[in-house]
Amino acid sequence: MFNRDQCLKEQYQLHQRLGRTAAGRQTWLATDLQSNEQVTVKLLAFSPEMQWEELKLFEREAQVLQALNHPRIPRYRDYFSLDKEAGLQLPWFGLVQDYIPGDSLQELLDKNKRFSETQVRAIATQVLDILIYLHELSPPVLHRDIKPSNLILGEDKQVYLVDFGAVQAQAAVTGVTFTVVGTSGYAPLEQFLGRAVAASDLYALGATLIHLLTGTAPADLPQKEGRIYFRDRISINSHFIPWIEQMTEIGLEKRFSTAKQAMKSLISGHVNLSTAAPNPTRIKTYKPSGSLIKININKSMKQLVITIPAPGLRKIIQYSWLGAIIFGYFTLALFFALINQVILLIDKPALMGLLIVLALLTAFVALLANFFGQKTHVLLDRHRNLFQLERQTGFFKYGRQQQSITNIGNPFLVNRGSIYEVRIPSTRGTYKLGGALGEQESTWLIQELLDWLKL
Repeated sequence: MFNRDQCLKEQYQLHQRLGRTAAGRQTWLATDLQSNEQVTVKLLAFSPEMQWEELKLFEREAQVLQALNHPRIPRYRDYFSLDKEAGLQLPWFGLVQDYIPGDSLQELLDKNKRFSETQVRAIATQVLDILIYLHELSPPVLHRDIKPSNLILGEDKQVYLVDFGAVQAQAAVTGVTFTVVGTSGYAPLEQFLGRAVAASDLYALGATLIHLLTGTAPADLPQKEGRIYFRDRISINSHFIPWIEQMTEIGLEKRFSTAKQAMKSLISGHVNLSTAAPNPTRIKTYKPSGSLIKININKSMKQLVITIPAPGLRKIIQYSWLGAIIFGYFTLALFFALINQVILLIDKPALMGLLIVLALLTAFVALLANFFGQKTHVLLDRHRNLFQLERQTGFFKYGRQQQSITNIGNPFLVNRGSIYEVRIPSTRGTYKLGGALGEQESTWLIQELLDWLKL
């Protein structure tokens, strides 16, 4: 682990850890001893538990940043590796950029700062200027994770775009699935389907502006027909509201297709749907074959019935294959212990040992039931305006939750490494469907929900 005043590569002296990052990741404020300038050092541990995709994204971020040259994107400085030196238990990779003094918009929101329409317009203009630069590169660069925490309001009152960890440096191709990244509430549907385009960054910017105006995260706002409802949260009466609404249209055919079009509309005050992308291609994801989890869907005009089986081994290996190995060894050990106690019971009294083994066996069966025997039933009934979610283990049904269909919002995906979960927001909370789905299963399931709901 790294400490304050530690020097990396005999050049970067660490001073202060910045923000909150996931396990195996650290971000530090440091000094470049060669130039005596402050820099930001992002560090990634190469551990057995990490997904290879994490390292690929980290390397891609470094490669893309080297080619960028914009005054409001922190300048790339260096990329290096630390091979178990200085007492480190694992190899680490480091990415060095210019440090931008200031606060992220998320930090300002957390301090209960409310942004005026004038301030939000200025932020929109500055971010669009950055997106015009990125999207007009060859090939285009898509940020794919625009949100308040990745926008820094510098001491010079300029807005800077940071954290290119989700960047995609290639044009989107219809039918090709890229890495699924993004933040729920800010990323649009097509991005969670693995098909981000330039307009995906525009949606994220629009959702960010809604957060700044309302003080509420987009995922916590009501949604209907795929649109974030926020008009009743603010007292603004201008074209800026329909402009943001067009930025956050769920359909690509209704959204601005380029940052330049969005900028032109914002400046002119004229919102025109004809500026959206012409002749959009409808994305269709088909039911995956050979899936570990067999989701069953029955639908009609009146009802949609979904049955999601237990996650099985996928849940066990969610964090590492080590969990699956331990699970297997525990199963074998329990089996042989039971056989041994039965043999001892035949030879001489061993009732206490047998009871202990039976108790462990009962707990193990309960664990198996959770991993392999549980089912989730979802019912949407248009005639009764009913959304219902219920769990089942064996013959027992429990945990029934009900809600009006009109009070549920736009389903979205939550990604944890290679594991996905579909969530449905509502006025009473968020419903979770499937705790260990794959990418194809989850994208197919969310599309079936959206098709039936006609969002």
